[in-house]
Amino acid sequence: MASPYRAIFAAPGTRSFSAAGLVGRMPLSMMGIGVVTMISQLTGRYGLAGALAATLAMSAAGMGPLISRLVDRHGQRRVLRPAALTAVTAVAGLLLCAQQSAPEWTLFVFAAGAGCVPSVGSMVRARWAELYRGSPRELHAAYSWESIVDELCFIFGPIIAIGLSTAWFPEAGPLLAAVFLVTGVFWLTAQRATEPVPQPREHHTGGTALRSSGLQVLVVTFVATGAIFGAIDVVTVAFADERGNKAAASLVLAVYALGSCLAGAFFGLLHPRGSASRRWLVGVCAMAVSMIPLQLAGNLPILAVALFVAGLSVAPTMVTTMALVEAHVPRTKLTEGMTWVSTGLAVGVALGSSAAGWVVDASGARAGFAVPVVAGAAAALVALLGHRRLRERPTDREGRGADDRHRYERGDDEERDKHLA
Repeated sequence: MASPYRAIFAAPGTRSFSAAGLVGRMPLSMMGIGVVTMISQLTGRYGLAGALAATLAMSAAGMGPLISRLVDRHGQRRVLRPAALTAVTAVAGLLLCAQQSAPEWTLFVFAAGAGCVPSVGSMVRARWAELYRGSPRELHAAYSWESIVDELCFIFGPIIAIGLSTAWFPEAGPLLAAVFLVTGVFWLTAQRATEPVPQPREHHTGGTALRSSGLQVLVVTFVATGAIFGAIDVVTVAFADERGNKAAASLVLAVYALGSCLAGAFFGLLHPRGSASRRWLVGVCAMAVSMIPLQLAGNLPILAVALFVAGLSVAPTMVTTMALVEAHVPRTKLTEGMTWVSTGLAVGVALGSSAAGWVVDASGARAGFAVPVVAGAAAALVALLGHRRLRERPTDREGRGADDRHRYERGDDEERDKHLA
């Protein structure tokens, strides 16, 4: 392990809560694609599969910030365990109804219930932020590490979900995702020493974290970014299916995540200078441009290469996004703020997977690749229009802490050195 990563894991408990976060985040990459694979296996209808995945993602988008706000007020253990058990119960109902060919409305009801799944990644990042608050270099490495963990999930998650659902039985992928969720959440919440302490009730003022104009820009941009991810998942499965090798879709999606994982690992070794908002803008625009070559993919190997290149801009952009969230959101609302970004992604995944499903049903998989191109263009446009808000001084709702975070965002080396000293 390179020295920046070795340094962040020197603190007690960090290895354990990061490992629990890896297990608990596996459903992030397994559930949606598992549902798409399961429904397409059972019914052959990609439109229905995409609509169910969209319902699950939209429900998670609605419930995620509420769950995280409760976490900020009451702690991770008290909130996450009931939420995870509720989500798993709904997933069990969805699988049973799908297996028994129950009416379609029952599938949508249980898919909506499965949206109670908590944002495990936000919970782990909140632990890192609590541990290394005031140490921007360590926090940069920690956020980079968590982006690597995210991409490990997306490397192995689709392979496991699609592979099990195609080789074993259709419901196997979502079923294992539910097992991962319960295991990861209960393992994480058992670690009380590193759990952020809830702030007193009187500190939770000012309403939702989404009142921050900077956070609003990040969330709206990531709605479009999520549409890229959701569309690519559905279209890649359909593209592989049209070529008689549906199971290969998991390998192609893993290559996409691998590109992001390698880029994130390298990014964590750096000590970025200058404006984080400018780096974020460049990253979003790079993601948008990388969607264009997908239109030229005529077979699975070429598609895999194009997705690998596209993945190189994902993790660095996500790392910078989390740094910007910390710069623009008060400490008492940090978990909620991080979850709002995940919510934006979830809404986008819902829109992208649904739109891609209908396009594939109507015109085939090749036509479906137009969806991520449009989504990428929308993300770049919103980022360009809203970039100025991320450069503005955040409202100081917590005194000196907000000023400090703004200095970190600007890349003020003198201030960082003072705090590190």
